Amino acid sequence: MKVFLAAALMAASYGLYASSVTAGDLVDEVRLGASGVIAGKAAKDKGVVGSAEVFIAPFHSSQTGVAKVLLEPRVQVGVSGGADATDQAYLGLNWHLPITDTFFAEVGAGGTVHNGNLDSGTGPLLGCRFLFREHAALGMQVSEKVRVMATVDHSSNAGLCDGPNDGLTHAGLAVGVKF
Repeated sequence: MKVFLAAALMAASYGLYASSVTAGDLVDEVRLGASGVIAGKAAKDKGVVGSAEVFIAPFHSSQTGVAKVLLEPRVQVGVSGGADATDQAYLGLNWHLPITDTFFAEVGAGGTVHNGNLDSGTGPLLGCRFLFREHAALGMQVSEKVRVMATVDHSSNAGLCDGPNDGLTHAGLAVGVKF
């Protein structure tokens, strides 16, 4: 299953890249990342977690400054997983916040679906299949098309499901290619 997930992820990334070349401005960025599980006392995931993400071109507004940043999020579609970690597929909005010409921050929120344990077994107990997901990154524009980022993400049910809410938290690095 893990090999299938990785192959599907690579095929989807390539397919979206190829469609962005012909479709114009649909895909804004593609990212690959690796992170580790930040373990709380209940978290039992371990090992390296790989991720692949596609960012759809941002919405456009006539605003400037902070209003422009707030009104022009990108749609983020991604998957993550590892040999000893819970697999996730997620969707959300991502806001890019320029700090300087070289450095930036990002924040985002959305939802995720996972294949982890709900209320029994090994690994984190997540309570329900669909979770909220938040993420943040600090990054550097290496070239016109390449970015590197330190990332963190957290998924949990926010106490809205019956049962446990161990949550999933990862921190790592990602490389993005802008189109």
